[in-house]
Amino acid sequence: MSHNYDVIIIGSGPAGFSCAMQSSKFDKKALVVESHKDYLGGTWINTGTVPSKALREAAKTILEFNDQFGDHENKKPYERFRMADLLQYKQEILEKENRKVKNDLIKNEVDVARGFGKLVDEHTVEVETHFGSTETYTAEYILVCTGSNPVQPKEFEIDNDKILDYKSILELTHIPRRLTVIGSGVNAIEYATTFAALGTRVTVLADSEDYLTFLDHEIKEQLEQHFNDKGINIKTDVAIQDVEFNALRNHTEVKFNKKSGDQRLQVLETEHVLFLGGRKPNIDGLNLKAAQIETDDNNFIVTDDSFKTNTDSIYAAGDVIGFPRLASASFSQGRLAACNMFGIPALEVPDQIPYGIYAIPEISNIGLTEKQAKEMGMDVTVGRAYFENIAKADMTNHTNGILKLVFNSNNFKLLGVHIFGDEAANLIHLGQSVMAYDGDIRYFINHVMNYPTLSEAYRIAAFNGVNRVYKAGVKYKNILEDQEQ
Repeated sequence: MSHNYDVIIIGSGPAGFSCAMQSSKFDKKALVVESHKDYLGGTWINTGTVPSKALREAAKTILEFNDQFGDHENKKPYERFRMADLLQYKQEILEKENRKVKNDLIKNEVDVARGFGKLVDEHTVEVETHFGSTETYTAEYILVCTGSNPVQPKEFEIDNDKILDYKSILELTHIPRRLTVIGSGVNAIEYATTFAALGTRVTVLADSEDYLTFLDHEIKEQLEQHFNDKGINIKTDVAIQDVEFNALRNHTEVKFNKKSGDQRLQVLETEHVLFLGGRKPNIDGLNLKAAQIETDDNNFIVTDDSFKTNTDSIYAAGDVIGFPRLASASFSQGRLAACNMFGIPALEVPDQIPYGIYAIPEISNIGLTEKQAKEMGMDVTVGRAYFENIAKADMTNHTNGILKLVFNSNNFKLLGVHIFGDEAANLIHLGQSVMAYDGDIRYFINHVMNYPTLSEAYRIAAFNGVNRVYKAGVKYKNILEDQEQ
């Protein structure tokens, strides 16, 4: 049976884009179906990763200027800078990234259909265009990568004026003096530190007993100290009762109580509320039943290790399949899905992937935490480097940070890297590379690194760890010798 395309990709986010690019390199004819009328890239470029990080970079620049030269005329950033200027910068980045995606698709001869796509059967996709017409396409394979969307709050409604979500926060007309963030995930912490950098007084209300529990305990301690320094107030184990605007007092009231202990009702006065709850997969209207596609209890599409669903011709990738729901992981998933579809061997992606939290400053980690390694019965040692001892950090005024290495005390194999500080999301890749090849911390001692750089933290942390092992009775010269232990 002949088909219009080799592969139809529903969604142009990171998974869809990378699948289209990889398929084109295999000389396969690909069609991308995108529901947005004007933009490509989905949440990745338009309302999620790119715009939020662009806003963060603008806020970070303002913070760095203030830290370096002090407050001008004792004015807070929100008194000196206009939100419109920050959002204009965000919009310029958004437009630029959209052009790049569009040009890449054109250059690689990937077709694009604008409209909402749904499955008709295991080889057919029907697209309802924005012009009211319906187009039908067939392909040997189909990739579903429609992403996810936020869960709506049950206790109150988002009005996109005083009470904002992840979209409307990016259209705010001014820098608020007070902001309450409801949520405990990565995005909540990122936005909290972004607005704190602009001088906003930030409170975070988390419904869980703790937050970012996957962090190494020392990184978490550094983060909490940073919150204290910046005046970010985090309240955990909170149950929201109501959120509404008080016109008489001209502020928004958040009513809440603790889930345990003293459960008296508390009222928090704020200018704006930003709600950042969980996310659910975008599967409504896809007609998954037509191709008998299975989903789990949370409605995420179920796939095997090759990203194939229970239907042989249909694959899925990105947020729509659940964890880890990272743009970085989605890029790899889309590429691997294309390789698996067309039976072309591809290098496997390791189970351990780096996580980046784009707070100010950044947080990144890969591998085991110190606690996890000890719970596994390993004899581990840690090495630490504080940014305040690094020349580059002094020069850039980014002395708040730590790089921590977790390694096996017997053979020095690197088990985990945990970083809190400027450029953490970039720095993590050096540790990732060493871990990927089962390397040990002697790499950082035996190889010359550019000076001055923040990467020097690896060398300092490695020596710090070596000294700890040496004090435990191991001969120092044996540690430095390049031999199997």
